[in-house]
Amino acid sequence: MHPILLELPMPWGPVPIYSYGVMLGTSMIVAWHVVMWLGSRDGFDRELLANAFIAAAVSAIVGARALYVATNPYEFDSITDLLALRRGGLVAYGGFLGGFFGALAYLRRKRVSFLGFADVTAPTLALGLALTRIGCYLYGCDFGARLDDDAPSWLRSIGTFPHWADHAGSPAWSHHVADYGLDFSASHSFPVHPTQLYESLAGFVLLAVTLVMWRRRAFRGQVLLSLAMAYGLFRFAIEYWRDDPERGQAFGFSTSQLISLAIVPVAAFAYFQARKAHRAHPSTLMRLGVPSSYAPLDDAAPAGGAPSEAAPRKPRR
Repeated sequence: MHPILLELPMPWGPVPIYSYGVMLGTSMIVAWHVVMWLGSRDGFDRELLANAFIAAAVSAIVGARALYVATNPYEFDSITDLLALRRGGLVAYGGFLGGFFGALAYLRRKRVSFLGFADVTAPTLALGLALTRIGCYLYGCDFGARLDDDAPSWLRSIGTFPHWADHAGSPAWSHHVADYGLDFSASHSFPVHPTQLYESLAGFVLLAVTLVMWRRRAFRGQVLLSLAMAYGLFRFAIEYWRDDPERGQAFGFSTSQLISLAIVPVAAFAYFQARKAHRAHPSTLMRLGVPSSYAPLDDAAPAGGAPSEAAPRKPRR
């Protein structure tokens, strides 16, 4: 693995550029362009899109870090440790919830439909999962349980993490030395499920699904709520293949499994309620791309479907 992609030469010494930080930054940059592209097609004001994105992104990072700190308080001795994000230490669900409430608070203050914006950002959540999990794989964190001896050789190869130096190793290697009796002189960890790549692949699949669904959605919130249900079910299942000790445990479940148990039924209830409202009032349908999804606080009205004869509302700023 490659936890450090390169080192920048500086007068005071080389500065490492961590792979996780690069993938996190890349996901933010690409997400910005996707949100601006989809949001503009949906009739959102670009300035409002930009401000809402920044509010969501900052809140997502804070939430992701806060949940990791809450489940692993023993890893932090100073404020500097709390701010050292380039090596990882972010929880996907914390980012999802933080971004959700950050965007919701900003858009409510602006009296703009949250669900219209949520559908625009849903594909970027899947994209962020796909890219940041590659960063996790390069760093070696968020690894899976040990593979059986008869597992395919190619899977055992990509699921093996190195001992970086005499005094340190990848998180998987360190965990196996501490808890599984791996010899300290071993050059690699035991072969494990590369769950980071499993999640990255799931992220790319969800990205494709949400983009297609965005084009064909019938009501506001459909894309985000579908993503929440799909990812919640996947995350609950993939946790059984995870083995990193930083996940947190309670009541026989990991922290992420407990969150999944809360999010999936809530998202399912909201989805079917929104679909029911859409079927009861089909006349509220508006064309995709008109400013109707930018209407103030009208989250019950659908954002797509057959054209309406009503004139589109002027966006509020």
